[in-house]
Amino acid sequence: MSTVFYRGILTAGKPHKSLTKGFRRGSGRNNHGRITVRHKGGGHKRRFRDIDFLFDKRDIPARVETIEYDPNRSGFISLVCYKDGERRYVTAPHGTKVGDEFIVGENVPVTRGNRLPLKKIPVGTFVYNIELKLGGGAKMVRGAGSFAEILSNDAGYTTIKMPSTEVRKVHENCFASIGMVSNEEHKLMSLGKAGRSRWLGIRPTVRGSAMNPVDHPHGGGEGRSGRGRRRAVSAWGKPTGKGQKTRRAKKHSNRLIVTRRQVGKRKK
Repeated sequence: MSTVFYRGILTAGKPHKSLTKGFRRGSGRNNHGRITVRHKGGGHKRRFRDIDFLFDKRDIPARVETIEYDPNRSGFISLVCYKDGERRYVTAPHGTKVGDEFIVGENVPVTRGNRLPLKKIPVGTFVYNIELKLGGGAKMVRGAGSFAEILSNDAGYTTIKMPSTEVRKVHENCFASIGMVSNEEHKLMSLGKAGRSRWLGIRPTVRGSAMNPVDHPHGGGEGRSGRGRRRAVSAWGKPTGKGQKTRRAKKHSNRLIVTRRQVGKRKK
């Protein structure tokens, strides 16, 4: 079992009360109460931190007051105080310290934490918290230690290399933050035991080959058997795993993808 050494990084133990609230965790269920995402449920009780992904306070400097742990996400968060006195939670970039400042605007310096349109960011810069639609707020590259790279600007779109190795286009007026998400050691963490998964709200995963044929396409057979078919599939017969393509053929954003993501040993 391994953990991240939080004591040398985090500066606050309890969250800012006015920016937290209780919430009911869905446990993978939809509005009808049916399980739509398996292997979720239980886990330690959490308080929800209201994170600002919209960044609608333009041209107002903000100063970092704390760096905190958030049980609802892998990266660290920061409590920031804007010049007008308002406090908000934001995703903390790697290397940020208490007292650092950032600003959101059209014409701000290209420095860590600052947020500006993609067309104003030089080629080769690492970014995170990227918008997909104008004014829609940060949707992409929000996990611990992740970043995307600016490759080019052309014809109203910025070409970005995503953490998954996918190369795609995003409108040049969409905003992104400079740098990478904090807690880059998260990927090195080993849970170590089944109980720790349960604390995090992760329920056990059963192999399809260990089930009966009525429960899974890989099930059945005498003794330990192979799956008996060329392609690995889910319990509902859809292709899954082993680098198989699962993206819809006519998805609306296909025209914005320049290069599909690489999987397996080819991924770099």
